Amino acid sequence: MTEKDAKELLDKIVGQVLGYANPLSLEQFMQKFTFDIRLPQKVTDAMDGSDTWASSTNPLKFVKMEYARGGEINKIMGADSEYRRPARQLKDMDDILSAWNEINLTTTERYKESLNIGQSDNIDRSESVWRSQDIHNSKNIILSDGVFGSEFVAASQRSGNSTFCIRIEDSGECSNSFGISWSGKITNSFFLHDTGDMQDSMFCTNISGQRYMVANMQYDEAEYKRLRDIVARWILIS
Repeated sequence: MTEKDAKELLDKIVGQVLGYANPLSLEQFMQKFTFDIRLPQKVTDAMDGSDTWASSTNPLKFVKMEYARGGEINKIMGADSEYRRPARQLKDMDDILSAWNEINLTTTERYKESLNIGQSDNIDRSESVWRSQDIHNSKNIILSDGVFGSEFVAASQRSGNSTFCIRIEDSGECSNSFGISWSGKITNSFFLHDTGDMQDSMFCTNISGQRYMVANMQYDEAEYKRLRDIVARWILIS
């Protein structure tokens, strides 16, 4: 998945969730909405010196999964086709650690049964994913960490079974929503925390089964829609 593809996907998600054309570039969106989300970082592949993407930058040496699963990696490991190296005498702990360091390569861009993935790591049975990690059974996901069973999700973490959402956290069964945390069964809502079975509501906490609520206060449909339009524009341009 290319950056161009990712931008088109982002534009689609923003338009659906907020009701406005996306005025932000990928970089601007990342700076504004992913500041607290763990995302894959760019590191250097030890095989060819090219860029690759890893969910952790703590290791010192990296290798793309395509090399780790192929014979090419044996060139730098000095190993045979079964990844075995000739034994040598190891006298002490320094020798053991030195031998380990020679082959201590962390695999990056780990994709399993997935298609159209870019700048991501640890992707399982998913499709069309960009700059994300720990994504499972999902499609059209960008700039997210720990998303499962979802489609058209951006800037989200530890959430699942949701569609067309931005910045959902520790939540599930959400749709057309923004800024949802520790909540479930949310539709067409912004900025909800610890809520359930909410629809067309904003800035609510510890409440459930309501509609047209703002800051836990009830409004009629017309007034709610007026306030929602103000908030949607504020999210994008503030």
